[in-house]
Amino acid sequence: MLSIREIYKEGYGPSSSHTIGPARAAEIMKQRHPEANYFRVSLYGSLALTGKGHHTDSALRKSFLPKQVDIIWRPEESLPLHPNGMIIEAYSEEDGQLIDFWEVYSIGGGDLKDKTGVLNNNPVYRLTTMTEILAWCKSEGKSLWEFVEDNEGKEIWDFLAKVWHTMRETVKRGVDNEGVLPGPIKLARRASAQYTKALNSHGTMKHTGLLFAFALAVAEENAAGGKIITAPTCGSSGVLPGVLFYLNSEEHITEQKMLRALATAGLIGNLVKHNASISGAEVGCQGEIGTACAMAAAAMTQIMGGSPTQIEYAAEMAMEHNLGLTCDPVMGYVQIPCIERNAIAATKAYSCAVYALSSDGGHKVSFDKAVETMAETGRDIQVAYRETGIGGLAKNWEAFS
Repeated sequence: MLSIREIYKEGYGPSSSHTIGPARAAEIMKQRHPEANYFRVSLYGSLALTGKGHHTDSALRKSFLPKQVDIIWRPEESLPLHPNGMIIEAYSEEDGQLIDFWEVYSIGGGDLKDKTGVLNNNPVYRLTTMTEILAWCKSEGKSLWEFVEDNEGKEIWDFLAKVWHTMRETVKRGVDNEGVLPGPIKLARRASAQYTKALNSHGTMKHTGLLFAFALAVAEENAAGGKIITAPTCGSSGVLPGVLFYLNSEEHITEQKMLRALATAGLIGNLVKHNASISGAEVGCQGEIGTACAMAAAAMTQIMGGSPTQIEYAAEMAMEHNLGLTCDPVMGYVQIPCIERNAIAATKAYSCAVYALSSDGGHKVSFDKAVETMAETGRDIQVAYRETGIGGLAKNWEAFS
């Protein structure tokens, strides 16, 4: 299992699989062939079907600069290893002949895979299931964040400090920014107004409203192409920072505890990524929002004093109650239903944490089994509901007001 550094990537929205991943692939191909002056990128499957709304073409053109690039859309065709497939061709400057081509896949969270396997595949963790990790925690008398430190080294805290700084800044920008998000939907930002209304409310309305506002702030920044941290993806990047920012402001949690919560959340995301998938194109939104919800629930449970078994329970519950969630972005944009979904998932994560903390941590379905079920469910979901934009809300949507 890889480092949690692969869960938390700093980048620009709106999509880790449709912008960050293809941009990384373009940079790699450009570095491999500096002699080429012309590139051609053929996009297949989900990359072609929702790539324009996700700004895949813009990300590729920026990455190939100052080289020339042509982009071919092949929405009716798929490559064998993943729905987000592309073929990048490099051509020589002298005679225009094909120098090389690369069949590569954007597999979620900005990661890439080709026929040789996942790129930058350097395992850090020997234990790869929650069951094994909980047994380690029990035998060592340690918590999940200590398991992360033991495997990653103490330098992981400097990395997580930077992650937390970027997350906080994204929330602050999103709460301040107003106006209409880019694209033909003409969707107005709501985080700023939600924040103001929450501050002027009381009790449950205030606390829920603040949680909504902080999650919306990040999701809207992502939709606008702003800087975010994948957690574990761009489309689900508002859930974890929304919950953590809320706890930090309302409960006055120390930074050290926030970083430990990020370590545990990263471990949860890592387990899902290793044993299933965080790609909406592969398993639907349950792999993105479901994982983000599990990460946030685990993080909050730890912050509030939960045991490793209570943390596992919160994460399992969050995953279980997002099973079957489809990925059907309207017009291919990471706006409807994605932005609201971040806010709702943040409140669901909060509820799962409270529920787990009120228990002794005992339950019938393990986190590992919930993740396994999510992967099976994802394979069973029709392709129309897996980030293709041809089913669900993407098909039935029309402007209401």
